[in-house]
Amino acid sequence: MAEHQVTAPNMDPPYPSAKYSWYVVIVLMLAYVFAFLDRQILALLVDPIKRDIGVTDFQMSLLLGPAFAFFYVTLGIPVGRLADRRSRRTIIGIGIAVWSVMTAVCGLAKTFTHLFIARIGVGVGEATLQPCATSVISDYFPREKRGRAISVYSMGLGIGAGLALVLGGQVIAAVSDGPSLTLPLIGEIYGWQIVFLVVGLPGLLIAALMFTVKEPHRRDRIVIDGQDAEQIPIGDVVRFLAKNWRTYGSHFLGLSIMGIIGNAYLAWIPTVFIRTWGWGIGEISLYYGLVISIGGIIGVNLGGWMGDKMYQRGIKDGHMRAVLFGTALLVVAAILVPLMPNPWWGLALLVPHAIGSGIPTACGPTALMMIVPNQMRGQISAVYWFVLSILGLMIGPTAVALASEVFFDGPADIRYGLSLVSAVAGSFIWILVFNLKPYRASVVEAEGWSQPSGS
Repeated sequence: MAEHQVTAPNMDPPYPSAKYSWYVVIVLMLAYVFAFLDRQILALLVDPIKRDIGVTDFQMSLLLGPAFAFFYVTLGIPVGRLADRRSRRTIIGIGIAVWSVMTAVCGLAKTFTHLFIARIGVGVGEATLQPCATSVISDYFPREKRGRAISVYSMGLGIGAGLALVLGGQVIAAVSDGPSLTLPLIGEIYGWQIVFLVVGLPGLLIAALMFTVKEPHRRDRIVIDGQDAEQIPIGDVVRFLAKNWRTYGSHFLGLSIMGIIGNAYLAWIPTVFIRTWGWGIGEISLYYGLVISIGGIIGVNLGGWMGDKMYQRGIKDGHMRAVLFGTALLVVAAILVPLMPNPWWGLALLVPHAIGSGIPTACGPTALMMIVPNQMRGQISAVYWFVLSILGLMIGPTAVALASEVFFDGPADIRYGLSLVSAVAGSFIWILVFNLKPYRASVVEAEGWSQPSGS
């Protein structure tokens, strides 16, 4: 990459007011809530969909993972590059509208193929959120406060998953076994299809709200060849990543442990409780939704607090140390939950599982924003989510279904497949330990790109 120099400190205006900056975080958090609500609701509909359109567990795993992930990951990088040059708030607003409409379209599907295509559309829309949201937040908050801000944004994951389970589960329990309905121009639809319409269309209101957000001034820029480049050639981005492969490679792969286990759990844990312990969909959705919401909120805020506190004390890799702690907690709980002798022990262990998952959910993106030049944030964030999605969304749910078929007795033993996949993914936690040293060096380098400005 071309030689870079320190950005002149007088180029950055003061940060916006704290009140408005937190308003932006809340709007982005609401977008994240609806993104995860629309993404996760499918996991509660496995058995009704199998019954009504005749699909297998393997086909459901494709809907839960690859169908969503394919365009989510392939469009992420070009969207990220666009985000480094154009209005990020506009990109997010359009994306929210797309994924909301396509979630509603899932409710019109009559075959596996139709549902597969609609899930691809949901992934297309959601590809816009992550590369843009953390970049926007990082331009509203100084380095020592970013962990807390991104952790509040990350609460959207727990709240969205919790709403999908608590509210969605109760609606599903009420309508999925009821009679079908006939709608004008659409025809006959089943109860589970109504759920997609109910959770998808309100997202259009969040899309409108997104346009009340102002595009912030871009900070932490690097100067190339004496110029503050608005756009860095993609070849330079690739060379930057290659030069710092120890930092970024271990960061992306290490956080993928959380991605694999987290997506495997969100896809299959309701089914585990139903098949293993005979719980109803309303029962597991209520309890699991509360655990995810409360535990996840505790986890993301604990992670943001831990990371910021350590960084403020001069521990340069503080956010990655928090990631390591949370991932270790997640792995242990994830292995044990499906092996418990009764559902109440399983539910109890889901609490540390949710807390452990929340910590890297908040600190992983925060750690990344601490070391990435502004002109590359969207692109490198997209690569980060690309790796997590490939390994998480495309491997996690499907690996559980395959493991239960290959190593155990099929659908009835889905819990053993979930525990095995968690153990195999968790065995790679050493990657996060390896990351600490190169990450510290990257933080020190990044601190020279910008000087403090008003806050």
